Amino acid sequence: MKTGSTLPDREEGHTLGRRELLKCSAWAGAGVLWIMSGGIPRAFALDDPQAQLAGGASGNDFHFLQISDTHIGFNKEANPAPLNTLQQAIDKVIALPKKPSLILHTGDITHLSKPAEFDAAAQVLKGLPSPVHYVPGEHDMLDEGGGKAYLDRYGKGTKGNGWYSFDDHGVHFVALINVFNFQAGHEATLGADQLKWLADDLRAVSVSTPVVVFTHIPLWTIYQPWGWGTEDGDQAIAMLRKYGSVTVLNGHIHQVIQKVEGNITFHTARSTAYPQPAPGSAPAPGPMTVAADQLRNYLGVTEVVATQGDHPLALINSTLV
Repeated sequence: MKTGSTLPDREEGHTLGRRELLKCSAWAGAGVLWIMSGGIPRAFALDDPQAQLAGGASGNDFHFLQISDTHIGFNKEANPAPLNTLQQAIDKVIALPKKPSLILHTGDITHLSKPAEFDAAAQVLKGLPSPVHYVPGEHDMLDEGGGKAYLDRYGKGTKGNGWYSFDDHGVHFVALINVFNFQAGHEATLGADQLKWLADDLRAVSVSTPVVVFTHIPLWTIYQPWGWGTEDGDQAIAMLRKYGSVTVLNGHIHQVIQKVEGNITFHTARSTAYPQPAPGSAPAPGPMTVAADQLRNYLGVTEVVATQGDHPLALINSTLV
């Protein structure tokens, strides 16, 4: 099994500092467990006994899940039935030995923002065994109201264009929105209003509190020619550097890529609908067709485990196989 590769400090489309680590697990065929120690991750295969000892969710652990890019309404060759693969992901969650405390959906619930797509997604997602917290993807902004359909369903109690925060088990969660005014091929933006809100929100959070930020498009630039990054994301990242443990989760690119920078771990998620090519490996991003019997190897979910009294979070990536 290929669990990943380390990219050089510089290559076209990437600018990495010497102390940064980029891990790319786009084609992993089984789950990978990331154990965080002092801000540095170690990777284990899920059947590794060390992984079971280090990252298994015990009775004192708080763990939650990330799902992303369900793209309900997509019907092309890459996956003509995304509702089916979403149901397979939900079945996988239900089968976990311990129910997650909550679930984060990091956007692109639908493919074209149609009411019927939102309805179909809601019907299936209600089968999840835990509360779900949402952020939108750019595919959820395609209605004539420019995101009104999403906000009418999921924006109650949020600020601005849908950003919000909450606390659970001593972890501070921050939902950031970077898909309004999205332009394909251009990096996303958070905007001055949201950045001001974030500064105000974090002011009340102790630096010893673990922080989890979830958004759709990566806050850091993964591949600028494809717009895989957030133009003003560095301003949000700067606010987070003083915290002892920060995990930034996103979707959008439909593959697992991880970067560790000091105490901040940036982690992207697989889609439950279809894969996309690795950065720069194709003329453009978009649905990637693989053999039908291999599709589930490219789709999956992410589980996050936090041990009480221990700041590092363990990230477990698993496919639908």
